[in-house]
Amino acid sequence: MIRVNLLPQKKRAERAASIEPSSSQRWILVVFGLVLLEAIGFVLFHQTKEKELAEQKAKNQAAQADITSIRTLVEQHTQVKADLELLRAREDAISKLEKARTGPTAAMLELSRLLTPGKGPTVDPDRYQAQIQKNPLSAINPAWDARRVWIKSFRENGRLVEIEGLARDSTGVSEVALRVKASSYFYDVRLLPGGKKADEAAMVGFGMQLKVRY
Repeated sequence: MIRVNLLPQKKRAERAASIEPSSSQRWILVVFGLVLLEAIGFVLFHQTKEKELAEQKAKNQAAQADITSIRTLVEQHTQVKADLELLRAREDAISKLEKARTGPTAAMLELSRLLTPGKGPTVDPDRYQAQIQKNPLSAINPAWDARRVWIKSFRENGRLVEIEGLARDSTGVSEVALRVKASSYFYDVRLLPGGKKADEAAMVGFGMQLKVRY
């Protein structure tokens, strides 16, 4: 009769069975792995969104800085416009004062100069030379004695001037007309009718109508 000892083999089988994982343990490992992968994915997703958020905040800060800069420029532009308007107002006021000071007064001084012995009208050299070349008879006589003419009245209305005066003869009247025409202050000079007047010691009365620049 043959005896077989099965006891050690049974123990080895039990030990092997105890070493091999059960199906429930494998599912736990799978679930844990999935959870771990999901956690890693969530962390990566969160980091990506944090980076995007930081970039967007940087863009927003840059845009806000641009807006602030633009607002500053607009405020400065408004101030500059106000300063320019104030400057123009001052210039207009100064211009009006200058016109009031140099307008009729300057015209009267010019008339006095061209009727003063040794002096003459204020002329533009180029324009005067061109005028002489066009009409040699329009040249003024530097040696003319201006004491032979008297101005009786000087009336201005809207830069239109009327002059009345007396002269020893018609030559004086012609010289006054030439000097007024040559002056840079006057233009559109026109002689008005005149003639000898018995009550003025047989002197020649004359009148002029002209326009004044100022």
